[in-house]
Formats: sequence, structure tokens, C-alpha cells
Amino acid sequence: MPKIRNIIFLLLIAYGFWHFYGDTFNRSGVEGVWDDMKTDVDEIKENPRVAAFLDTMNQEIQLFLGKLNDNFAENKQPTQPAPDHPELSQPSDQSFSVHNIEIGDDRSEVENQAGNHKRSSQNEYGVNWVAYHENYANFFMVAYDEENKVAGLYTNQNLLSSNEEITLESSKETVVSKLGEPIKGIRKGFVHYQVQNNEEYDTFLIDNNYVTIFYDKHENNTVTAIQIISGGLEKQKEGFFAEPSNALREGFEYQLFDLTNAARVAHGLSPLEWKEPVRTTARDHSQDMADNNYFSHTNLDGQTPFDRLSEDDIRYRMAGENLAAGQSSSVFAHEGLMNSLGHRENILKNGYRLLAIGVAFNEESQPYYTENFITE
Repeated sequence: MPKIRNIIFLLLIAYGFWHFYGDTFNRSGVEGVWDDMKTDVDEIKENPRVAAFLDTMNQEIQLFLGKLNDNFAENKQPTQPAPDHPELSQPSDQSFSVHNIEIGDDRSEVENQAGNHKRSSQNEYGVNWVAYHENYANFFMVAYDEENKVAGLYTNQNLLSSNEEITLESSKETVVSKLGEPIKGIRKGFVHYQVQNNEEYDTFLIDNNYVTIFYDKHENNTVTAIQIISGGLEKQKEGFFAEPSNALREGFEYQLFDLTNAARVAHGLSPLEWKEPVRTTARDHSQDMADNNYFSHTNLDGQTPFDRLSEDDIRYRMAGENLAAGQSSSVFAHEGLMNSLGHRENILKNGYRLLAIGVAFNEESQPYYTENFITE
């Protein structure tokens, strides 16, 4: 049967070739056919509709290869035993705790429970997010003040405890019914910044802490993450966007990488490895968008993510790209990407193995985020 299919396929190719170039062959022979074929190819390449079609086909092929690779990875990717989940207790002084840590705790208490940190990188509050995890299981981040007291907490894993009995299984309706109406804004000096409470998150002022609860639209609007920022730390942040710096750019990049891996592990997938050369490709695209005030996977020269990777000599079998812009931090950027179906699929694609992030800021200090996923 396969031989018959091959013969039929070859006959169809021969028929198509003769249909288009049979007359030319009779008049001018092989040389004439070759000239006609080159002319046709040039005309196709210059046709914008055809170029767009070829670009779409390229992306569809990448998605198809990704699905094939996912199927292969399900059988080939090694699994590691999950570390023990901490036994969670009710908060003693605050309404919420993360990994049994509360705002105001000493750093020594945190590290007695969670061990040494895995990364420390600057955030938008002018301090560092300090990440704790075990190969991205039991993942949470802590921000410390000048006295090494906990001033900020974040997790997107099942490490949340609450005196209001709010967990990662709670619905948006339950959260609002227990915590009341979210705040409308935060005042910074003479400016009142509106908090954009929407279907994706709500921010509450509780215990003099700004508690932002994120929801997963693809999981029936249940709680997917929490960020708690003390009133004192929030006051340190003078505007909606932080002042850009190389340290902040690198901090946003590594934080978005860690958040992505924590989300993957929470969904039963293996974490990705950092691919340093890809960061240049991602940064360049973020900088281009920031400098030229656009937001698109295709740049102003018509290059796709695949074109940019190839131009930078990045070898890959499959690749994908996520973009975000205007969010004040990697936390908000990541949670927004998880609520966008196409971006979520990239984050949770089993077949990817490598990732790098590139961040840039425009003249208004707004960050642009580019995530490039690849498998070599």
C-alpha cells in the first residue's frame, strides 16, 4: 500500500509539472522551463498575499511540530518525585500567610522553614524578590525591608493559608464575598493611580497590606496566585512604573522566567532551562517595540519570531513567542499571559525545553516583555 501511494504522489507531481510547463518544454526544452520557473518564483515572493500565506504556513508548521514533539515528550521526558508539601497552618498575626510566612516575619524564620534562596533579583519596589523553591515546586517569593523583615510575598502554588478560608480552589465570587469590595486606587503623592480590578485580579487593603488576588479565567475564575505588599513597601514606590535600570530589567527577566517555571510545575510539567543567547533576541525585539511604539510578533521589517531567531544563529526544531507590554511588573505580566489562551499554551507546552526573556522600557518607563521558547 505505501508503494502505491508513493507512485500516485509522483504521478500527481508529474501531472502538475506538465500542466504548468508542458508547452514551454515543447517550445524551449529544459532551459526554457528553468527560466519560467525562476520567473514564477520571483513573482510569488513579491506578492504580499503569498508572503503572508507563507508566514502563516511557517507558524502552522511550527505548531504542528510542537504537537508532535509534545506527543514524543509525554513518553520521553523524565519525571522527578515531587518534594514534600509543607504542612500549612492558619496565620497568627495576619489575614494571609504563604508557606506559613507572614508580613513582618524575620528573614531567619523564612530560611529556617524554606532553606536557602535560589535567586534574588530587583523588583519594581526598589528591593529584591527572593525566590525559594525545590526545582520550582513549593515556589514562593519574598521581599525584605531594610531590617530583613518580610514586606512582600507572592506565590502561584498551593502555599496559601487564610483566616478567611481562601485557597487556590476559591472562586472570585467567594473572595469578594469574604473580603468585601476591592480598592479603587492607590495614592502616590498628589497622583491617584487607579487599580484596574477586572476579571483577572482584585486588590484589597487588609491589615495595612495591599493584597492582590489573581484569578484563572481558564479554571472557572478560581484563585491562581496572591501577592501581598506591605503599606510601607508600597509607599516606597513613587509612581505606577518603576524607574528603569539594568538591574530592574534583569530582575524582570529572571522573575518572569521563574514564574513561568513555577506555573509549569504547578501544572505537572518539567521546568525549562535558561538559554542565554536567546535573551539577546528577546531583548532586541522588546527594545525595538519600545523605541518604535508598536506591539506585534512581526517587526517593522516584516520579520517573524522565527526570522529573528534564525538571524541570531539560534538553532531550533520548534519555537514560540509570548509578548506583554505595559504591566508594572513581571508578576502582572505573567498572570495576564496565563489568562490569554495562546500565550498560556506556550507556557504550558510540554515539548519546549528552553526559554529566555528580554525586557526593555520605553520613554514613559513602561516595560515590554518578550518570551522566546525553543527546543533544539
